[in-house]
Amino acid sequence: MIERMNASTHKSVTRKGFLTAMGFSAAGICAGCSPEQPAAPANAGEKTGGPTEITFALDYTPNTNHTGIYVAQEKGYFDEVGLKVTIQQPPADGADALIGAGGAQMGVTYQDYIANSLSSSNPLPYTAVAAIIQHNLSGIMSREEDHIVRPRDLNDRTYATWNLPVEQATIRSVMESDGGDPSTLKMVPYEVDDEVSGLKAKMFDAVWAFEQWAVQNARVQNFAYNYFAFTAIDQSFDYYTPVIAVNDSFAKENSDAVKAFLSATRKGYEFCVSNPDEAAEILLKAVPELDADLVKTSQKFLAAKYIDDAEKWGVIDSARWQRFYTWLNNQQLLENKIDPSAGFTSEYLG
Repeated sequence: MIERMNASTHKSVTRKGFLTAMGFSAAGICAGCSPEQPAAPANAGEKTGGPTEITFALDYTPNTNHTGIYVAQEKGYFDEVGLKVTIQQPPADGADALIGAGGAQMGVTYQDYIANSLSSSNPLPYTAVAAIIQHNLSGIMSREEDHIVRPRDLNDRTYATWNLPVEQATIRSVMESDGGDPSTLKMVPYEVDDEVSGLKAKMFDAVWAFEQWAVQNARVQNFAYNYFAFTAIDQSFDYYTPVIAVNDSFAKENSDAVKAFLSATRKGYEFCVSNPDEAAEILLKAVPELDADLVKTSQKFLAAKYIDDAEKWGVIDSARWQRFYTWLNNQQLLENKIDPSAGFTSEYLG
């Protein structure tokens, strides 16, 4: 079952809450092509005699980050493991509160969002259980004519900001590490849904963009752009975004269902790796208002990124997770310091 709200056909995958970053190794492609599957978990419906119901909350308008979920739904992978999954779009403020409150048992969020929760006086009861994309795929996009090819080139430029501490600290950090002067960077409010349109209209000179969507959109539109990735500058920014999270109470009481969901979802994303064209058609069938050319282009790009250099889909590397949280602590960007190892578990991935 899929619940949809109106989705703009050209909306870029941007996050008001914060941001993200990137990476790729061709060796990782084969990991997704392996015919071997993990041992199937016990059918989640066996204990109750019927399917276990899971509401899965997206983080944003449906896009190619989510294709594996739609594939698992369309191909019957969830049915095979005794699950009845409803894909739901989130409230305006995202999926986190919905998952934490149990309105959705599972959903999509980001490592930095979980950090904000862990740092608060009332942390949300949810935990990351799988990485949707293995490396952070964001950076800075600009007009090719402006020759912004590295962080210090942002000197005396205009940057579209979400006015978030972590975002702006990241920009300052990469500029300073490259010999730039962040005090010369003019920040203006981010007020568009399409990075390419904003750059074309010269509303700003540079913008935080996701390579799998905004950069592919530029290619589809034949827009001349420059782009550099944050992880190419500082590996602290190679954190996990997006991730799948689960409500803690649901996981405790339904561990087999969580394992079953991730097993079926892994099959969905492995299908995307091996069959990007068909996967794109499945997403477009479910969400026909999306731009078909952009979806197909993005899907081919992501085929090499979902698993990348990991041994299998969904893996969260503890050292990488902790490196980003240590950076947040050191930058004093959180309400309270957090345990760098908190917020995720690998026990359900199989």
